Amino acid sequence: MKAQKTILLVINPIAGGTDKKPIIEAFKNHVNDNGNTPVVYETTGDDDNEAINRLIELHQIDRVIISGGDGTIREVAEILKTKDLKIGLLPSGSANGLASNFNIPEKLQDQLRIALGNTYINLDIIEIDKITCLHIADLGVNAKLIENYEKSEIRGKLGYFLQAIPTLLNSDYPFDVEIYANGKHYKEQGVLVAIANANKFGTGANINPKGKMDDGIFEVLIFKNLSVKGIIETFYDDAALNPDFVTVISCKEAEITCKKPIAFQIDGEFIGEKTSVKAVMTPHHLCIAIP
Repeated sequence: MKAQKTILLVINPIAGGTDKKPIIEAFKNHVNDNGNTPVVYETTGDDDNEAINRLIELHQIDRVIISGGDGTIREVAEILKTKDLKIGLLPSGSANGLASNFNIPEKLQDQLRIALGNTYINLDIIEIDKITCLHIADLGVNAKLIENYEKSEIRGKLGYFLQAIPTLLNSDYPFDVEIYANGKHYKEQGVLVAIANANKFGTGANINPKGKMDDGIFEVLIFKNLSVKGIIETFYDDAALNPDFVTVISCKEAEITCKKPIAFQIDGEFIGEKTSVKAVMTPHHLCIAIP
C-alpha cells in the first residue's frame, strides 16, 4: 500500500488580482484523489516565515506547492532553501517569469499534474546583497517599470502595459555602469543591467538565451540601448543577441556600480534605488518539479 503524503499549498491570495478559491479547491481535490493529505496556507505578509516553518514541522510536510507570482516564490524559497523538500509551482501572479522559463502550461489541471510529478530541476540560487534571487534581477528601465506598477492601482498584465509608455518617456537612460567579474573590469553605458539565472522575463522576452538555471553560473547582461530590432529579437528562442545591443558576462560573482542611484528589482519586486549591488552564486538549490 502506498504511504500517504502530506502536501502543503502556500498561496498568495492577492497575487495577480484574481480569485484563488478555484486553485485551492482544485489542489485539495487533486491531492485527496491521489490518497494524500492537503494542507493550505494563505500568506498574509505578517510572520509568514514563522507560520510556514511551523506547518512544515507540525504536519511533516513531504512537498510544498507555491501559488503566486515570482515574488511569492522567492519569499517561500527563502524558507525552503536549506530544507530537503520538493517544490511545485502553480503560477498565479501578475508576472510569472520563473514558471514561463520552465514552460509550465496555463491549464490548472496540467499545472497540478506537473507540480506533483516526479521530474525535477535543481535550481541554482543567487544571493544579491543578501537577498535570494531565483529568476532575474535588474537595474534600469525594467525595474523602474516595476516601481511604477507597484504604485499604480491596476494589477495584472494590463497594469504593466499602462505603465510601460510613461516609464519609457520619462526615463533618463542610458546610465554609466562598471562591472567587476572574473577578475576583469568592464565600463559600459546601458538602459538595463540584468543579473540573470533564467532566460526569460514574464513577458516572454528571452534576454538570456544561452543561460541555464542549473549550471552553477549566472549572466550579467548590459543592454546598451532601446533598440527596437534588438528587443524584437529577444522574442525568438533561437536568437543570438547582437553584441552592439548587449554585452554578456558569465560568472559566479559580480559587483555592479553606478555613478547615480538606479531603480533595482529582484524577481519582480522593486527593492529601491541602488548605486551598487553584489551578486554571488550560492551552494543552495531548490528541487522544483517541471514538465
